[in-house]
Amino acid sequence: MEWYKKSKEEVVSQLSTSTDKGLSNEEAQKRLEKYGPNALKEEGKQSMLSKIIAQFNDFLILILIVAAVISYFVGEKVDAVVIIAIVIVNAALGIYQEGKAEKSLEALKKMAAPSAKILRNGNVEVIPSNNVVPGDIVILETGDVIPADLRLIESSNLKVEEASLTGESVPVEKDSNITFDEDVSLGDRVNMAYSSTIVSYGRGKGVVVGTGHDTEIGKIATMIQTYDNEPTPLQRKLNQLGKFLGIVVIVVCLVVFGLGLYQGRDVLSMFMTSISLAVAAIPEGLAAIVTIVLALGMNRMVERNAIVKKLLSVETLGTTTYICSDKTGTLTQNEMTVVKVYTDDKIIDVSGIGYEPKGKFTIDGVEVENVTGSVNINTLLSIGTLCSDAKLTETDEGYKILGDPTEGALVTLAEKAGIRQEEINQKYPRIEELPFDSDRKMMTTFHENFIPGKVVSFTKGAPDILISKSSSIYLNGEIVPFTEDLKKKVLDVNSKFSREALRVLAMAFRQYDSLPNEITTETIENNLIFVGLVGMIDPPREEAKEAIKKCKNAGIKTVMITGDYKETAFAIAKQLGMADHESQAMMGQELDNLTDEELREVVKEKRVYARVSPEHKVRIVDALKKNGEIAAMTGDGVNDALALKKADIGISMGITGTDVAKNTAEVILTDDNFASIVAAVEEGRIIYSNIKKFVFFLLSCNIGEVLVIFLSILLGFEVPLLPIQLLWLNLVTDSFPALALGMEKGDPEIMDIPPRDPDEPILDKDMIKALVVQSIAISAATLGAYIWGMRTYGTVNLYYARTITFATLITAELLRAYSSRSLNHSILKIGVFSNKTMVRSTLLAFTLLLVVIYVPALQPIFDTFAMGLGDWSMVLLFSIIPLVFGELYKVAKK
Repeated sequence: MEWYKKSKEEVVSQLSTSTDKGLSNEEAQKRLEKYGPNALKEEGKQSMLSKIIAQFNDFLILILIVAAVISYFVGEKVDAVVIIAIVIVNAALGIYQEGKAEKSLEALKKMAAPSAKILRNGNVEVIPSNNVVPGDIVILETGDVIPADLRLIESSNLKVEEASLTGESVPVEKDSNITFDEDVSLGDRVNMAYSSTIVSYGRGKGVVVGTGHDTEIGKIATMIQTYDNEPTPLQRKLNQLGKFLGIVVIVVCLVVFGLGLYQGRDVLSMFMTSISLAVAAIPEGLAAIVTIVLALGMNRMVERNAIVKKLLSVETLGTTTYICSDKTGTLTQNEMTVVKVYTDDKIIDVSGIGYEPKGKFTIDGVEVENVTGSVNINTLLSIGTLCSDAKLTETDEGYKILGDPTEGALVTLAEKAGIRQEEINQKYPRIEELPFDSDRKMMTTFHENFIPGKVVSFTKGAPDILISKSSSIYLNGEIVPFTEDLKKKVLDVNSKFSREALRVLAMAFRQYDSLPNEITTETIENNLIFVGLVGMIDPPREEAKEAIKKCKNAGIKTVMITGDYKETAFAIAKQLGMADHESQAMMGQELDNLTDEELREVVKEKRVYARVSPEHKVRIVDALKKNGEIAAMTGDGVNDALALKKADIGISMGITGTDVAKNTAEVILTDDNFASIVAAVEEGRIIYSNIKKFVFFLLSCNIGEVLVIFLSILLGFEVPLLPIQLLWLNLVTDSFPALALGMEKGDPEIMDIPPRDPDEPILDKDMIKALVVQSIAISAATLGAYIWGMRTYGTVNLYYARTITFATLITAELLRAYSSRSLNHSILKIGVFSNKTMVRSTLLAFTLLLVVIYVPALQPIFDTFAMGLGDWSMVLLFSIIPLVFGELYKVAKK
């Protein structure tokens, strides 16, 4: 229901409540039973069973399970147990890592339940906000978190911080007396106050019109739950690769089985050979290695201040082509800061960020040495801090403001010049005041002896109003007439500040011999002495500038999507380097006039979207995705949650982020720093690059194994490798070097190249060519060793030849792992031993090979014999062939 279109009286009548007494306890209980608690229903957590099932939802894993079952029933129980073991280990790793991320998220949640101050039975009571019901009368004071959606019925200088809901960086002035006839956007409904927003100034009273899922936050939460989780790019690519390999495995097995029967071989023997082929063709370690590498990536990202909730989201960051960011608190400090001062006909630049009282005052680049030595500057700064109710406090997390952010900026400005708030308030205490009023847009306070022997009234407010109320101006410490020429000059400066998207306040004063008897706006706030202007803004994060620059170098486009005004949004975007021309900015209302197809064209050029609703954010993200982009959405507010869910990857702020945003996002930044996103993107790119390397390594090994078996049968030989040997190869020998490849540090230029095509398969053209070369080299070397073994030891005791083949294939793959560290650079250029993990992995794998060959208890299981030095010399000769071929191919393709 559109409550903002109804008068106060209509709302009170329709909800059957009383503005003086509120609801009775009995009526409140009835409504609580009818409407339910004032809380959002948490999405049910995934059960352990569903988590386990999800880990097995992979085509290759399913083929392995089928192969294990068949192996078990035909008597190959060892093979079956080994296959099932690796499947279980892979699932356990996935569940463990994602469980760790869930626990990290839980630690970020605020545990305390907020309370609400309401009228019940005519008495003011404080109750848990969960028990608030429609019709309750809520009393609002500065600092209160609004417990539900309210239609305001009283407002006295009431301002509400709505950044988390609308993106508006400045508190919104509320007016309970206004009633709208037409539709207005969420951020402009000044007669409403919304759940989870914060009262920053003044006081008020409102009647509850919506609780739980009927609040604006609740509507967003409901919409979030209607969106299905979409597979990540890596999921899609691995699924495609898995299905392709699975089909190839089935076809090859059928061909070999048919060929064997055609040659008159034993049916059971050929069936087991086909199982061997399936084992050889499927990279059993791939799923586990992908899981481990992604898990290691998750751990590294935690060190770089990013918690990743889902393993596969790690890699998605690396594919990002667009980062759509909320402005307030993400790209900016969410701390109003004075950056310009105008007084004594001079524009003064002020440095510093946020509420930390550190900064310099400069005029045309020259620092003002003694700021308070200037009578004009000292007076302006004193007015700003004495005519403010906000308090600056230092906490363990830094400097914070209690009260209105605009006033906080004025207090901080004075502190930068050495004017301590506590000291000046003690020296010149407030003896009377005219509080801020949204109608007159001014505030006045009275103080004694600021001018010796005098009482002064200090006034701050909207520039156009204060200028019209001033008859004199303070120039060089002297009071002179405020002529039309001087007014025009001040108004020009005001316009200049406004064009720079600054929020401008004017300062003025008046002096009296004693405190006036009649203190009203009519008697006091006229004939003022104008002192100057201050221009403030919620400044961009310094680290965000550098992060956006890195994004540009990496070919990633950054887009600002905010509920703030267009001029402010564009000014911040320009400072950050996100946009160059105003034509790149547009209003949310303009989106309503565009079809989805038109929007797909618009998003290619626009970089700033202002005054947008949650639905607009989702449409923008959706349009980017339809254009084939990989869209990341960052934000911290409830207003970001829908787009966080819809984006390919949602990134929430961990400190300022609402629980709704954190629950929805895949990635949570623990330091709320936009720059951490770039670090996460870099980590994602490194991970994907490493995944490609070990996929190439594993597949070339597997294809080589398949060719060895296939060609052996074609040539009429016995199978050169048994299923247990192939399992050992795929799960032990290949897995250690593959893991080491997954821990490569990445190329230095990885953030200087554009994002890859999102549709590019893991196996691109260059990789396929390299795969062909490597697979042929591996199969030729291994088959050569097998033939040499059969000629040397004969075919009666075939385990001699098979052991030599087994040792040759393992050694060849261990040597070739060094070459696979780069698909372009030679082994000498990247450094043979620069990856210490690779050195340790290959030594471990080779040691395990020796164990299998020389430990008597294992020889019958793996069908091996103790090889002599002569055998090893031939093994090494054949093993080096794939390494040489791989290095020669790198040289040839340049």
